[in-house]
Amino acid sequence: MVALARKLAFLSGFSIIFLFLIAGGALAQTSSLEGHVIGEDGKPLKGALIHIERTDVRGHYKVKTDKKGHYFHAGLPLGRYSVSCEFNGKVWDTVQGVRTTLGDPAKVDFNLQEMRKRQQALQAAAARGTLTEEQTKGLSEEQKKSLKAQMEKRSKAMKKNKELNDAFNAAMAAKEAKQWDVAIENLEKAGAVDPEQIVVWAQLADTYVQKSGTVTGAAKQEALTKGIEAYEKVLALKPEDPAYHNNYALALARAGKMPEAEAELEKAAQLNPTGAGKYYYNLGAVMINTGNQEAAGMAFKKAIEADPNYANAYFQYGMYLLAKAKLGEDGSIKPVPGTVEALQKYLELDPNGPFAPSAQGAIQSLQGSVSTSYTNPDSRKKKKKKK
Repeated sequence: MVALARKLAFLSGFSIIFLFLIAGGALAQTSSLEGHVIGEDGKPLKGALIHIERTDVRGHYKVKTDKKGHYFHAGLPLGRYSVSCEFNGKVWDTVQGVRTTLGDPAKVDFNLQEMRKRQQALQAAAARGTLTEEQTKGLSEEQKKSLKAQMEKRSKAMKKNKELNDAFNAAMAAKEAKQWDVAIENLEKAGAVDPEQIVVWAQLADTYVQKSGTVTGAAKQEALTKGIEAYEKVLALKPEDPAYHNNYALALARAGKMPEAEAELEKAAQLNPTGAGKYYYNLGAVMINTGNQEAAGMAFKKAIEADPNYANAYFQYGMYLLAKAKLGEDGSIKPVPGTVEALQKYLELDPNGPFAPSAQGAIQSLQGSVSTSYTNPDSRKKKKKKK
C-alpha cells in the first residue's frame, strides 16, 4: 500500500510538471507590436487608436498612444496582421502584411503629417488626371477606388465645363452683335448642360426681353413670356437677390402685368433697403409709362424717402406735382405745396444733370405770372403837376 501511494504521488507530481511545461510553451509563442504616431503638426500624437487586425486567423486588438505618441501591445499570437491608425474618428493609414516574430516587437510607425501631404498630392494628381500607377502603390483597394472615382468625376466636370463655356461664350458674342436668336439658342444649350447656372438663365431672360423690343405682335408677346419664364428660374435658384426681382419686375411691366411688376419692385426694396430708392424710382417710371400718374408720384416720393440724395427722384416727383398746378384768377400758376422745393432740391443735388434745363424752366414759370387783362399800348401815364 505504501509503495502504491508513493507511485501515485510520483505520477501526480509528474503531471503537474508536465502541465507547467505545456503552459510555458504556450506563453513562449506570443509576440508584440509597437510604434510611434506623429500628428499633423509634426509632434507626437497622444490618444491615437491603433487597430491590430489578425488576417491569417480571426482576431482583433487595439491600443492607444501615450503622451509621447508611443504604443505597445504584448501577448499577440504569432501571425500576420493589418495595422491601422485612427484619430478623431478617421482612419489615416493602414499597413498590411505585418508579421510578428518571437523576440523583438514588430514596429509600425505612422506619420499623419506626411500622410496628409501624400493624400493632398494624390488628390491633386487625381484632379489633374495625372495619377500614376507608381503613386497608388501601397494604397488599399478602397483608397484606389476612391481616387479612381475622383478622376472620373473630374473628367466629367471638365467636359461639362467646356461645353458650358463654349455655349455661353458663343451666346455672349451673338448678344453683343444683337443676334438674338443665336444668343438664345446657345444660352438654352448652356442651361441644358448645367441647369443650376443662375447667370445663364439671367442672360437668357435679358436676351428675350431685348428681343421683344425688336419685334411686334405675337412674336413680341412670346419673347416677353419666355423672358419672364427665365427670370422665374433665376429667382427659384436665388430668391433673395433684389436685383433679379427688379429686372423681373421690368419684364413684367413690359408685358403689361402691372400689379405683378409693382409687387416685385416692392420685394426688391424690402430685400435691399439701402437700394430701395432705385427700385421705387423704377416703379415710378413703370407707372408713368402706363399712364398711372398717381401711383408714379407715390413711388417717386417713396424713392426720396428711401434715399434723400436721389436727385432724379426729386425731379420726377416735382414734375408729378407740377401737373397738379392750377391757373389762378390773377393769371398766375398756383402749384401745389412742395413743387418748387422738389425741383430746387434736384438742381441742388445735380445742377448739371440731364433734367437741369427742364427744372430751371419749370421754376421760372412758377415764379412768374400770366397776364389776363388787356393794356392799350397807346395809353400814356398822367404827369404829376408841379407845385
